[in-house]
Amino acid sequence: MSKNNSSRVYSTHAGERDEAATNDAGEMTPPEKQTAYIERDRKKRRGKTVIVIRNLKGDLNGLKKELQKHCGAGGSLKNNEIEIQGDHREKIAAFLQSKGYKTKFVGG
Repeated sequence: MSKNNSSRVYSTHAGERDEAATNDAGEMTPPEKQTAYIERDRKKRRGKTVIVIRNLKGDLNGLKKELQKHCGAGGSLKNNEIEIQGDHREKIAAFLQSKGYKTKFVGG
């Protein structure tokens, strides 16, 4: 028996590959088709304000570095969410819109 696709346990169609796996591996979603959710957060941060940017795909580490430089603030990347220190919601939204992303403010 040939081990063509070792990750597959069972298939009714012998020799066919999983289309979702091949499409997701090589493609990147362009910024125009992504919506960034921008939220102000202070919970569990000792009263310090942090802006959390969610729902983005791609090179998040590079985008985080650009946002830190643009805002003149520190930040981090945790669980595919970008965190920027300080209250820079409007500045971040304008920067992301100039890059082609759609933005949406979440929370208060």
